[in-house]
Amino acid sequence: MNTIKIIKYPARIKWAGILRDCKSNCDGSSGGSDLQHSVAEILNDVALRGDKAVIDNALKFDKVKLVAAEAKKSCTGNKCTSMQVSSDEIAAAARKVPAALKKSIAQAIANVEKFHAAQTVKDITVETTEGVICKQISVPIEKVGLYIPGGTAPLFSTVIMLAVPARLAGCKEIVMCTPATSPVVYYTASKCGVTKIYRIGGVAAIGAMAFGTATVPRVDKIFGPGNSYVTAAKQIVGGAVCAIDMPAGPSEVMILADDYAKAEYVCADFMSQLEHGPDSQAILITTSPAMASAVALQFVKQLRTLERKSYILSSAAKSKIIICRSRKELWEMANMYAPEHLIICTHNYADICSHIVNAGSIFLGNYTPESAGDYASGTNHTLPTGGWARGYNGVNLNSFIKRITVQEITRTGLRRLSGTITAMASAEGLDAHKNAVDIRLK
Repeated sequence: MNTIKIIKYPARIKWAGILRDCKSNCDGSSGGSDLQHSVAEILNDVALRGDKAVIDNALKFDKVKLVAAEAKKSCTGNKCTSMQVSSDEIAAAARKVPAALKKSIAQAIANVEKFHAAQTVKDITVETTEGVICKQISVPIEKVGLYIPGGTAPLFSTVIMLAVPARLAGCKEIVMCTPATSPVVYYTASKCGVTKIYRIGGVAAIGAMAFGTATVPRVDKIFGPGNSYVTAAKQIVGGAVCAIDMPAGPSEVMILADDYAKAEYVCADFMSQLEHGPDSQAILITTSPAMASAVALQFVKQLRTLERKSYILSSAAKSKIIICRSRKELWEMANMYAPEHLIICTHNYADICSHIVNAGSIFLGNYTPESAGDYASGTNHTLPTGGWARGYNGVNLNSFIKRITVQEITRTGLRRLSGTITAMASAEGLDAHKNAVDIRLK
């Protein structure tokens, strides 16, 4: 298919089925029972056999012969590779990154630092009753794990989005697992504060960070995007042994446009999302039939100039252009879809934006491409997909921080509060709770 399906004025009752394929991804889930079973088997194997399971999976899925750090000394020649990337390898990688790219990375890091540093939440102290002091304090998560996919593109930008806020938050250990071997990934990690890098990909990487192995330290929270297997692995460990940032799967964009927008810009944003991979999705919602036709024509034209045609065409089969009846339907469809990325390119786009309650990140106007958020504007590109933006936000500084409450009560304060506490404890039938107060005031 070399063009995009156009749907005209769909009935509201059909919106949910049109926007998302409810047979496979109506709620952002990661796949069927076979996938879940396969993922669970690998995670259980890593939990039981540690490094040996990680090594076996690397050979099976990535065709890489890894060895644990202590075994590297007995490994001669190029027959095997250490699981951990050494400081010498990181230094060598830095020498391979062009100066111009290093400059761009430095600017992106600076912008991300500036935006995320401004997200600091102050500690609070409140005297709720005389002699009853309640506080909320911020404490960084001690050990975090970052997953950086390998795939067909070296996503060093994701290293920036995860490692920079982790460093700013004060995390003591920032562990990164990635099957990617691109020098720019290693270089960027070193510039962003990553403390350890491991050549591990897929489900085994999630398991290694969640359970810990002899080589890979166990972390307290795992961050990062991945394919359906990685997403399923995160969801499984997230419900059992380790916190995760959010459920996240294939990337997606929704564009809201009318005749204010420029069709070539809209199409460029549409296609930039599709090149992520064969499971990506782009949806254009427009009140203008002329815009719909113009974007469909632009798709054919721009496709000729792009390299990742196979991915774009595969994702295009899951994508569509929808012509709606009114401006109100623009934001109603957007809130139903809850997109990872939402581009609003309409007359008075600020008004449309004011009605949006479900989105990972929003881009306004003709000159705010989604690519800016992916790389260097300063906002974070690690965002909820698959409709999870209804209940999750994207990664931010506070994703790496725990908010702990503290209370301190004087004897006088406890006496003032005691009647309320003991009455409620008695009403719930919890006399030991009541006694814990009474015994202090005798």
